[in-house]
Amino acid sequence: MNRIPVTILGATGMVGQRFISLLKDHPWFQVTCLAASEGRAGQPYEDSVRWQLDDVIPEAVRRLPLQTLEEAVDATRLVFSALPSDLARQWEPVYAKEGSIVCSNASAFRMEDDVPLLMPEVNPDHVQLLEIQRHRRGWRGAILTNPNCTSSGLTVALRALQQACGVRRVFAVSLQALSGAGYPGVPSLDVTDNVIPYIAGEEEKVESEPLKMLGTLEDARVRPAPILISAHTNRVAVRDGHTVCAGVELEQSLTPEQAMDIFRAYQAPAEARDLPSAPQPPIRVREEPDRPQPRRDRMEGNGMTTVVGRVRKDPLFHVKFVVLSHNTIRGAAGASIYNAELLARQGWFKGD
Repeated sequence: MNRIPVTILGATGMVGQRFISLLKDHPWFQVTCLAASEGRAGQPYEDSVRWQLDDVIPEAVRRLPLQTLEEAVDATRLVFSALPSDLARQWEPVYAKEGSIVCSNASAFRMEDDVPLLMPEVNPDHVQLLEIQRHRRGWRGAILTNPNCTSSGLTVALRALQQACGVRRVFAVSLQALSGAGYPGVPSLDVTDNVIPYIAGEEEKVESEPLKMLGTLEDARVRPAPILISAHTNRVAVRDGHTVCAGVELEQSLTPEQAMDIFRAYQAPAEARDLPSAPQPPIRVREEPDRPQPRRDRMEGNGMTTVVGRVRKDPLFHVKFVVLSHNTIRGAAGASIYNAELLARQGWFKGD
């Protein structure tokens, strides 16, 4: 196919940078417009960004001039949003009203009834909400969201168990990387030799977002999965990769060996299985007693695979395990790109 032009909102931030890096050689999408705060408008991208990634700024965007959020409206049909939630709440509907399909990493609209909270390997059928959204709001475009970076890996693991034997309750403790706080993020004197046991708004997201993704589409809205989740979230001195330690009560008891077989066998639904960013495999099981580890395992499947390890019997519930996912790839920019690929497969950008 001819590559689809895309705009990135919030292009200078950590997630915006990850969008640019992941889209550099994308077979379906091409970055043609970058937008950021008004104070940086008109500057070449390389002169206005403090690049934080290990790779270099792609040559194709290096001299691309930044536009304001207002100037970038109507630039492209497909928009990737890395805006903070307050700006997303203000600007994403403007783009959707004017005809853009916004694949958003922001939390502003995630839990609204007519907005899909999407992971293609979990709930691709929820894309159907876009037509309902457009009809209700009178938009020519739409808003599609991906989940919180901590919810992502946990939700994939829970989906595998939910389909196999049902899930009742989850107790989860997160160890979240510094990149999840953006740049400049957490001061070094706060996090060095320390664990910060509070991330504003995070526990509420981890306790609610998986229920929407694991829920069923009924009567033009998502009926949340009847699962109780209790979460503790913590910031730790790791650069990339969110770790979650989870204990799960199931509808049917199973052994750790059976749980590992379920994780290994899990596959994305057929329509999402062979997209360019589809995780291969969706879940990787590590059997070593000390894995997964962020530094060693976060780039599994190019950063899109959920890694599960330390699967064992839980004396309180049925089974417990450790989940690792790359927070700025699978939990942020890569998630939005994967969502857009599903839309492209379904023909939402025909004629672009």
